[in-house]
Amino acid sequence: MTKLIGYARVSSRQQSADPQQVDILAAGVRRDDLYSDHGISGARASRPDFDRVLDALEDGDALVITT
Repeated sequence: MTKLIGYARVSSRQQSADPQQVDILAAGVRRDDLYSDHGISGARASRPDFDRVLDALEDGDALVITT
């Protein structure tokens, strides 16, 4: 069965990931399967919660993101 895993990211601490998280949850992702990085540039190689997403994903899972 396909598991949905969500990921949200904002580049600065002044931004809110809330709108992204609302959209991801509305797409069917369970809150326990939602990861987010705050104040992390997309240019950085290391994003702590994105690294957790990569560890959590298994064959057949779907990654849900939004902009």
